[in-house]
Amino acid sequence: MNAIDGAFAAWRETLLEARTVDQLVCAIETVAAALPGIDDSRVIWERDAEIEGGGDSDRTASLDLPASNAVLAVTAADGSHPAAIATALAPGVATADPLLQRLRRLAELEQEVVKLQNSEKMQRALFAISQLSGSDRDMSEVLRGIHDIVGTLMYAENFFIALLDPTHDTIRMLYFVDVEDSPLFEELPREDLKHSATWYVLRDGRPLRGSREYIRTQVDGPLRLVGTYSSDWLGVPMLRDGAVHGAIVVQSYEPGVEFSETDEDLLEFVASHILTAVERKGSSELLERSVKLRTQELAQVNCDLQLEIAERQRAERLQSAMFQIAQLANEDTDEHAFFAGIHDVVRQLLNADNFFIALLSDDRTRLEFPYLVDRHHDDLPMHRPLARGLSEYVLRTRRALLVTHDEALDLIRQGEVIDRPGQGKPSECWLGVPLFSGDEVVGLVTVQSYDCHVHYTSADQELLVFVASQIANSLLRRRNAQFRQKAFAQLEERVAERTLELRSQIRERELVQQRLEHEVMHDALTGLPNRGQLHERVDAVLARRRAEPGSFCALLYLDVDRFKLINDNLGHLAGDAFLREIARRLQSCVRKPDLVARLAGDEFVVLLEQVGRDRDGARAPAATIAERILEVITAPMPISGRMLEPSASIGIVIGDGRYTHADELLRDADIALYRAKALGRCRWQMYDQSMHGYSVDLLALEAELRQAIERDELEPYLQPIVRLDDATIVGREALMRWNHPQRGVLCPGDFQQVAEDSGLMETIDWRIFKRSMAHVATIHDDTYLTINVMPRHLQREDFARRLLDLLARTGLAPSRLVIEVTEGSLLDDSERVRSVLGQLRDEGVGIALDDFGTGYSSLSYLHAFPLRMIKIDRTFLASLGEPGNCAAVVSAVISLARALDMTVVAEGIESPEQRKLLLDLSCGFGQGYLFGRPASFAPLGSAPATAAPGTASMVGTGA
Repeated sequence: MNAIDGAFAAWRETLLEARTVDQLVCAIETVAAALPGIDDSRVIWERDAEIEGGGDSDRTASLDLPASNAVLAVTAADGSHPAAIATALAPGVATADPLLQRLRRLAELEQEVVKLQNSEKMQRALFAISQLSGSDRDMSEVLRGIHDIVGTLMYAENFFIALLDPTHDTIRMLYFVDVEDSPLFEELPREDLKHSATWYVLRDGRPLRGSREYIRTQVDGPLRLVGTYSSDWLGVPMLRDGAVHGAIVVQSYEPGVEFSETDEDLLEFVASHILTAVERKGSSELLERSVKLRTQELAQVNCDLQLEIAERQRAERLQSAMFQIAQLANEDTDEHAFFAGIHDVVRQLLNADNFFIALLSDDRTRLEFPYLVDRHHDDLPMHRPLARGLSEYVLRTRRALLVTHDEALDLIRQGEVIDRPGQGKPSECWLGVPLFSGDEVVGLVTVQSYDCHVHYTSADQELLVFVASQIANSLLRRRNAQFRQKAFAQLEERVAERTLELRSQIRERELVQQRLEHEVMHDALTGLPNRGQLHERVDAVLARRRAEPGSFCALLYLDVDRFKLINDNLGHLAGDAFLREIARRLQSCVRKPDLVARLAGDEFVVLLEQVGRDRDGARAPAATIAERILEVITAPMPISGRMLEPSASIGIVIGDGRYTHADELLRDADIALYRAKALGRCRWQMYDQSMHGYSVDLLALEAELRQAIERDELEPYLQPIVRLDDATIVGREALMRWNHPQRGVLCPGDFQQVAEDSGLMETIDWRIFKRSMAHVATIHDDTYLTINVMPRHLQREDFARRLLDLLARTGLAPSRLVIEVTEGSLLDDSERVRSVLGQLRDEGVGIALDDFGTGYSSLSYLHAFPLRMIKIDRTFLASLGEPGNCAAVVSAVISLARALDMTVVAEGIESPEQRKLLLDLSCGFGQGYLFGRPASFAPLGSAPATAAPGTASMVGTGA
């Protein structure tokens, strides 16, 4: 055993020299195997591990190393005893065990330190990636930063990131750095990379690592080489919730530089964070691009709005200027104040510090300056002979001129303009616009600047052209007004001379007129009001009832029973006496303001202006008076030596909110009267809806309307248009009515819609046109006729020709016809409408804009269409005397119409107060119930041409 003891001494020295676990294990195995009697030795970790070797178990001995948790297994040589060897080795093993334990512990600690360092490095890398994704760097810088970070964790000299777009099934190369290859593509369909290593990673969603040959064994198909051959390749998918969004690939072209499983795990771990960073940065950039694009869009919208606002402000300034000029033209001021006001208006639109208005003299040999303001020349003459200056150039060429100082010199060099000596400091910019009276140039309006920083533009020229047209119109109106004023003064002198002569004649005529009016409005036999007066009273009562909701009137329609028998047997004289007595008895049954009227023959009407209700809801006064009338009438009556016992039947209708015209009340009262006769006479009957014997079915109404056209039941009713100051009739408006054989006179509202839907309206219109024109043609005066033209007529290409042919056939002069159109008629195909109206205007037909103020009320219509008349809608007159803006609106419309040389007619005048207010606003013409209601044709000469102020004209007293 001395040899073993010597080996132990050498063993201890070897063991003490070992610095690592592997070195110590190798030393133990080497020393043990070198001992005599031992063939082999091995250190096996874990005490319970199975001892391999396949040798004879009788030759094997094992010695525990309990501290290091290992076993030393030795195989004895032939002839050696294992137990003896184990005993001999025990002291050396006991020495090696604590050394192995200490070195193993140190190795474990070193591994822990390496893991901690790797973990810290990984955390720093992830933190850096997160910071990059949230930084303000662009995407390319962020991706280079990510590449650098991955390079600190592993070999990544050749590195790329590919993103998958599942929507379009494409692959986009987001980042690519390679020492051998350049980027092969930016984006291409995924199928174009089919069977490449990257394609497999994206398809399968699992990493691939190794050489191309090794990767070929890991995929289920062929492997396609894309780019330069690499010695080692590692690709991992970028996953989110199990879905593949892209891949990160690193590769090596250097032999010996390979990627380990640790690199694979590390790259897989980092890939998800890189995906998050890329998506976050991409979303941020997308948001920035969206914000930038939206900002640009908003900026463009704002620019457009600013342009629109500027255009609207310009339009408002133009409208304001037009109204102000029109107002100036109507003010009673001297000429200098008028031109100073014009100057102020122009100053609001452009720089007008230096401004003048020049007019040609009557003999057109001089330029006169009624208004001149020039800050650099105080001594300029107020007139001068015509020369060849810039002003004369504008008058000669008949168009506006905008020139700078240099351009003016060019005109001088060309001989168009001659420089006059002594005309003062030349202007830096000069703008002149001609003034027209019709087609004739009468002067010009000019602004000029002596400041090199103040120049006029084409927009300023456009503004001044517009203002010049208004100035020319205003000048013409003022001159006409001055001429009229002189003419009026002369006329007043002649009128004063004739006044004395006419006063006596007027007094005589007034007496005659009063008698005529009484005869016209009363029945000659009984002295009772006739049908005409009854209609006026009923319409007036209905109008008051509408103004006082909850109040009612009543109409009693009375027919004397068997009057024909009395007339036939006793003679007409007895019949007349009988009717006069009936009239007297009826009058005894009513009190003022109730009315008894005779319609015709033996028909009488009693109008009760105010009735109430009894406890059952019936109108008690009407029934009570009907009972009293029957009682009084049935009293015995001596006539021609005989004692008659008359009787009568009465139909009663209550006038409530359903009724608007007298004919409607008379119609329903007549229906109730016939019901009373049918029930046995000598009684009264109250009207209710069940008595309405005719159908309102639309198909039936259409059939009746077709029959009405065949029977010529449709006719025009004429309403007078008068001069407001003296009520002289100047024109008549034709309004359509239907003389229905059962329902009486129907207004258009009762059948117009049916006529429209059935296509009969145009036929009806042309019949109304023809009858009204033919009638007015027989009235030999200078009055005119207005007809209402619906929009569809203006869309007909042959409307103008057809209307002019109709005028020729009826003999009515075109100058006596005015067609009324609404603002809505001018909207559809305005060019066609303007052409049609222009043709009519050229032939002398007037155009009126009806219901002005209720539609679009666009001022552009007044310029764009050849209008001669504006009709102010009745809605403005209803509130004319009340607080509000109605008076201002009406005044503005009147001023505007005068500025445009148009006639103004106010519609719906129903009271003297409205008439007076309109006269105060300088409104010249009007129409309404105050002057006459629409009426059927009367025989020529039966109605007076004028009506006294404040009284209704006899023309148009029908409903």
